[in-house]
Amino acid sequence: QVHLVESGGGSVQAGGSLRLSCAASGSGFSINTMAWHRQAPGKQRELVAIIASGGSTNYEDSVKGRFTISRDNAKNTVYLQMDSLKAEDTGVYYCLAVMVTGMRTWGQGTQVTVSS
Repeated sequence: QVHLVESGGGSVQAGGSLRLSCAASGSGFSINTMAWHRQAPGKQRELVAIIASGGSTNYEDSVKGRFTISRDNAKNTVYLQMDSLKAEDTGVYYCLAVMVTGMRTWGQGTQVTVSS
């Protein structure tokens, strides 16, 4: 069984930066794709950024040029560097790991609050 632990959330003023981390632990697993989603109050969870095992990335339009997703395969960890943060980036950020078997595992979420 795989367990994801997120860290790095917090409160920041608009224009500031935060870096989120998500570390996977367990045994006998192999991760294919990792991604970050977010859920703003009263809204559905949405995909923010995704990174494949080979390193190719894709971003939601509103974060392009401001957010950078990366991963360390040796540490089974994915990162989300968030720069030029805006109030509309506020929400709970969730890490998702998709195994080579197709199994999906979510993290517990970390709160990001951006004040204008």
